[in-house]
Amino acid sequence: MAVELLSYIERKSPVHSLSGATKLIVFLAWSSAAMLTYDTRVLLVMLLLSLAIFAISKVQIRDISFVLYFILAFLLLNNIAIYIFSPQEGVKIYGSSHVIIDIIGRYNITIEQLFYQLNITLKYFVVTPAALLFIVTTHPSEFAASLNRIGVSYKISYAISLTLRYIPDIQREFRTIAQSQQARGIDMSKNEKLWKRVGNASTIIFPLILSSLDRIEVVSNAMELRGFGKNKKRSWYSAKPFKRGDYIVIIVSILLLILSLIITFYDGNRFYNPFM
Repeated sequence: MAVELLSYIERKSPVHSLSGATKLIVFLAWSSAAMLTYDTRVLLVMLLLSLAIFAISKVQIRDISFVLYFILAFLLLNNIAIYIFSPQEGVKIYGSSHVIIDIIGRYNITIEQLFYQLNITLKYFVVTPAALLFIVTTHPSEFAASLNRIGVSYKISYAISLTLRYIPDIQREFRTIAQSQQARGIDMSKNEKLWKRVGNASTIIFPLILSSLDRIEVVSNAMELRGFGKNKKRSWYSAKPFKRGDYIVIIVSILLLILSLIITFYDGNRFYNPFM
C-alpha cells in the first residue's frame, strides 16, 4: 500500500499524546525562534533538540521521505539562488572577507558567505522536522477541537480539519484514477518519453478535478442539511483536554523562545559573528 503524504500517522508516543493546541503553540514558538535568530549556536542546539523530538515521536523517515526529498531539493535551489543574486551577503553582514576561491567579479567564494548560507540551511533543518511532526502527529478532528478551545472560531477550525482530511483523500483518489487509466493502456512509467508522460498526466488531472468538485458539493450539502454554523458554539467528539504534560511542554517551549531571543539579541545584533 502506498504511503499517504502529509496525513496523520498513528503511533503511541509522548508527542502523539499531547493536545493539538499544545503542538500548535510549541510549533509557533519553535518556528519564531528559528526565524528570528541567526545565532549558529542557538540553531545547532535547536537542531539537536528537533532530532531528539523526532526520535521520540516514533515517526519513521520513510513515512515522510518524499516530502523531505522535496524540501531538500528546494533548499538546494534556495542556496543557489542566494549565491547568484547576493554572493557578498555574508561579507556585508559580518564585515570581513576571507576569500577561498576567486571566480569572476563579485562572484567569489568566501568563508563569510558559506557561514551565512550554513545558517540558512540550519534554519530549514530546525523548522522542517517540527512542521512535519505537527502535521503527521495531530489528528485533524482533535486539532480542530483544540483550536476552538483556545478561541479560534469553530467554523475556521472545522475548515482546517476538512483541509487536513482532504489531503489523504485526494491522494487515494489520484491513485485510483491513475490505476484505472493504466488499465486502459495509458503508460505513465519511465518507459515513455517525458512529453508523452506529461500529456498522459492530463488524463488523471481532469477527472481528479471533477471528482474533487463533486466531493466538495457533497460535503457542503451534508453540512448545510445538518445546520452547520447555526449556533455560536458546538461540541467536539475528538476533544482532548489539556493535561499536566501539555502545560509543562508549553511552558518549556515559551522559556526556550525567550532564552533564544536573549542569546540572539544580547549584543544588539541577531547575527552571531565568529570573525570578529
